Amino acid sequence: MQLSDDFVQETRAVMGSERFERYLKAFEEEAPVSIRLNPRKYQLSTINYRRPFVPWCPAGFYLPTRPQFTFDPLLHAGCYYVQEASSMFLDEVLRQHLPQQPVLFLDMCAAPGGKSTLIRSAISEDSILISNEPVRKRAQILSENIEKWGYPNCYVTNNYPKDFRKAGLMFDAILCDVPCSGEGMFRKDEATISGWSLQNVERCSQLQREIIAEAWQCLLPGGLFIYSTCTFNMKENEENVRWILHDFDAEVLSVDIKSEWGITGSLLPSFDVPVYRFIPGITRGEGLFMAVMRKGGHTPKGGGNPHAAITKKLERMNPIVPLSLRNGAESESSASLDYPTAISYLRGEAIVLPPDVPRGLVTVSFMGQPLGLVKNIGSRANNLYPKEWRIKSTHIPPYPNVITEISQ
Repeated sequence: MQLSDDFVQETRAVMGSERFERYLKAFEEEAPVSIRLNPRKYQLSTINYRRPFVPWCPAGFYLPTRPQFTFDPLLHAGCYYVQEASSMFLDEVLRQHLPQQPVLFLDMCAAPGGKSTLIRSAISEDSILISNEPVRKRAQILSENIEKWGYPNCYVTNNYPKDFRKAGLMFDAILCDVPCSGEGMFRKDEATISGWSLQNVERCSQLQREIIAEAWQCLLPGGLFIYSTCTFNMKENEENVRWILHDFDAEVLSVDIKSEWGITGSLLPSFDVPVYRFIPGITRGEGLFMAVMRKGGHTPKGGGNPHAAITKKLERMNPIVPLSLRNGAESESSASLDYPTAISYLRGEAIVLPPDVPRGLVTVSFMGQPLGLVKNIGSRANNLYPKEWRIKSTHIPPYPNVITEISQ
């Protein structure tokens, strides 16, 4: 691992020598592995909190090692999401600042879906979440992860920020987890190091401002605006927040945190506003920056968008799918699969069900969690698992047993 001289010089100046040395020391350690349970499928009150948990997210847990998640049927059933711990701080933000009433929420740059699935778990059942991703291939991955999470009132779109403004959609809350130079992921993904440059930092900063400017016009008065990156430099973080405060009618909101979490505040001189930096070696997670703001004014009573109006406007954009929850579809008949058969099913193979299982559509499950449908014709059950979701590897390792100890 070789960090560029420009990055070292710039980041040491941002963090200060003591923080930067702690950050460098973190490269000698394995990056933490963490998952977030789906509260729709696990009652969090029954969880074993003797396991190390993410303190700013009650559903988040650290794992001692990184298992082969691909081969856990419960991951494919949407029982948990493999999410970096720092990014789960969004859960704390929403619990403190999002009203417990129906809202229309936009996740502007949502792929692969970690923050969107967290948002959907946090907002009320009759709220609406629109998860958007401008890159088509990434939007397909986002759609899969949202569908597997299994909540209603979700839409996945493949649009640019300006398209929401043109469509006239207005939101109670918007998350802009913007494309960035990725400095905070260097420990977790060394491939990001080679793509870093001062020029890319500048490009990202300008792109972020373009996204923010479009998104701000889609936020209702009094609406919640959350800005985040996974990088360290000032241009993409504090300087962008300062620009928002200067150019828009925005108020920065504070989040109550605990000192033992190791979260760092603003590092920009003479800019003492509540922002939240996660630095590897200081916090138990990867790099993250987050700021929470509220738009000036008040939404008129009865403001926002009813479901029908939203659906009509989305149809004129690029919806991936008004989510059908294909993996959660149920039939009158059901069958439980053992681990090898569940893996065969997730590969898209035909399987054989016990002779007492009725013919026709059957919901197959693993450890009580539905995986999807088959059409049982007796001698075999034809696989109806979506082709684009199927496991491609032919290897069958031992069952990873990811969440058994947590959920007991």
